[in-house]
Amino acid sequence: MITGPRDTVKRARKLRSEMTLPEGALWRALRSRPGGFKFRRQHPAGVYVLDFYCAAARLAIEIDGFAHNTGQVVERDRRRSHFLRSQGVATLRIPARVVLDDMAFVVSRIVEVCEGRARQGSETPQVPLHHPADGPPPPSGEE
Repeated sequence: MITGPRDTVKRARKLRSEMTLPEGALWRALRSRPGGFKFRRQHPAGVYVLDFYCAAARLAIEIDGFAHNTGQVVERDRRRSHFLRSQGVATLRIPARVVLDDMAFVVSRIVEVCEGRARQGSETPQVPLHHPADGPPPPSGEE
């Protein structure tokens, strides 16, 4: 599980009580575990605090308001996404206006992305216990 240092955890706890209107609305929808996926709000990840996080799908969900279109914030978001990718976590960015205008669409899209990532994770080939290049496997009982 991805987490952060103590000061990031403290900041995340504080931010849970200061959620924006779109974040609060989306949290009310995600609390019911749509698609069977559990979500965390204001989840610490390194030095960052994610708006929402689904551990089963390794998916960060960020609600972007108007400020996310400005130069400095765009660069900060790019660095955050790069860090998360390095940890195997994808980022789904959703404009705040869309959350307020069409919650059903937003939730169905989040579930769709989670299902795709969960399916992708379950399709990773399993490493065989025996490697053919090492010769035949030992007879039963002689492991």
